[in-house]
Amino acid sequence: MNKKDSIKIVEILKSAYPDAKCSLDFTTPFEMLVAVILSAQCTDERVNKTTPSLFSKYSTPKDFAEIDICELESLIHPCGFYKNKAKNIKETAKIIEEKYAGIVPETMDELMALPGVGRKTANVVMLEAFNKPQGIAVDTHCKRIANRIGFSTKKEPEKIEQDLLSVIPKEYYKDVNHIFIWHGRNTCMARNPNCSKCPISNYCKEYLKTK
Repeated sequence: MNKKDSIKIVEILKSAYPDAKCSLDFTTPFEMLVAVILSAQCTDERVNKTTPSLFSKYSTPKDFAEIDICELESLIHPCGFYKNKAKNIKETAKIIEEKYAGIVPETMDELMALPGVGRKTANVVMLEAFNKPQGIAVDTHCKRIANRIGFSTKKEPEKIEQDLLSVIPKEYYKDVNHIFIWHGRNTCMARNPNCSKCPISNYCKEYLKTK
């Protein structure tokens, strides 16, 4: 995939999904961080059904640092992997409260040093909470599209991201983070992708194999 075609693909998808944006509900950077941690192996829809009652009781790092772990597990149970997520959220909240005076740090390195925060989560927080996109969050949709279209042949999210960053200019990072997810949900699904309605099928390696 060359840079010229990559930009064209992004522009086409921007036109196809003009309303593409983050699907997670949040009001503060810390709520965003918690929501993204909860979204691992879980749909954004399920997270958005879980966080209102959670954030109505607990919303700050101090709140989560002091919460009873069993109560937190109960509150986030619908999001799956609740024991590990509760442990990470509580430990992350404690670090943010003690090391950063309750303020979510605004660098990739600092975010990735927090329990339960990998590069994908840090990318999402930097974009959605701080409007400072540093890269491209490779979730299941982004990975699928990158492999199908031909942006990358890799399987590891970190390597896929590097392939994407090599051909997509920084000014498009924000758009790509949103439109790939929307395209994956609405057209390029894991099963039965709607190739006949896909606006970028002529650029798709997998589709062209069938022609």
